[in-house]
Amino acid sequence: MSERAPALRVEHLSTHFDTRQGVIKAVNDVSFTIERGQIMGLVGESGSGKSMTGYSIMGLIDAPGKVVGGRILLDGTDLASLNPEQMRQLRGNRVAMIFQDPMMTLNPVLRVDTQMTEAILAHEKVSHAEALRRSREALATVGIPSPDERLQNYPHQFSGGMRQRVAIAIALLNKPSLIIADEPTTALDVTIQGQILAEMQRLCRDTGTALIWITHDLSVVAGLADTVSVMYAGRIVESGTVDAVLDYAKHPYTRGLIDSVPSRNPRGQRLKQIPGFTPSLLHLPSGCHFRERCPRADEACLQDPQLSNEPHAVRCFHPHTDRVEEPA
Repeated sequence: MSERAPALRVEHLSTHFDTRQGVIKAVNDVSFTIERGQIMGLVGESGSGKSMTGYSIMGLIDAPGKVVGGRILLDGTDLASLNPEQMRQLRGNRVAMIFQDPMMTLNPVLRVDTQMTEAILAHEKVSHAEALRRSREALATVGIPSPDERLQNYPHQFSGGMRQRVAIAIALLNKPSLIIADEPTTALDVTIQGQILAEMQRLCRDTGTALIWITHDLSVVAGLADTVSVMYAGRIVESGTVDAVLDYAKHPYTRGLIDSVPSRNPRGQRLKQIPGFTPSLLHLPSGCHFRERCPRADEACLQDPQLSNEPHAVRCFHPHTDRVEEPA
C-alpha cells in the first residue's frame, strides 16, 4: 500500500434515476479505494451498475439520473461537489475514460493529429509543436507503428483494434491520475485484446495511473487486475485482491460467475449458468437481492446483509469458505 493518499477513494456512492414507475437505484452505497498504479476490475452482469459507477465518477450521468449521495475523492478532491464547468476541466486531464466503442471518443471527420493536439491544448498552454510531439509519443506508447504517418489519418482508416489504441492514447495524453475503461476490448480479437491488456498493465506500472477496468469477463480480470469488486443489482457484493476473490470466492454470485466461464466446463457437459435473471432495479427483492437465485438462501436472507469490513469483504449471510474447485 502506498504511504500517500490513494488515487481514488469512493465512499457510499449512490446514483438514482427518478422515473414514472419509481426510483431506480442504479448505484447503491458503493465504496472502494484504488492506490496509484493499481488496477481494479469492476465485474458483474449487464445491469449490475458497473458502467453507471464509472459514469458517476466521470460526472456523465444525464437527467433523470443524479448522484444523490456519497463522495468521490480523486487525489483528495471531491468530484461529487464540483460544478459542471469544474468537472469539464478535470475530464480528459486528471481523469479519463475509454469507452467500449472507440468512435464515442473519436470524431470521424477530424484527423487524428487534430483530435489529439486539441485534447492537450484544451488543458495546457503549450505550443502546437509540443502537443504534436506528445501525440506522436502517445501513439508509439500504445504500439501504433509509424506514428507520424498515422497522425495524418482519419479514424475510418484504422482497424477496430487500432482505433481502440488511439482512444487509449488520447486517454493517456495528459497523464491522468485515473482512467476508467468500460469494456474497451470486448469487440476485439483475442490477440489484440491480449496486447492491449499487457500495454495497460505496463502503462499503469510506469506512470502511476490508477485504472478501473469494467468488464463481465473474469478471465480478463484474472490476468490484468490487482484487486476486484463484484457488483450485483447496484451493490458491491464481494471485493478483495484478485487472487483471493477468484481462488476463494465467498459470495454465491461470484461463484456462479466463475462457474459460468466456458473453459471451466467439463467437455461434453452442459454449460453451467446462474439460474433466473437479474432482478428489476424497480422491484428488488427484500433482504439479500440475490436470494431468489441463490442455492444457499434461507430465512436469514430476508434481512439485508452488510458488506463485511475486512480485506476480502463479502455481503452474505452464508459465504463459501472453501477454495474454488479447479476445472476438471
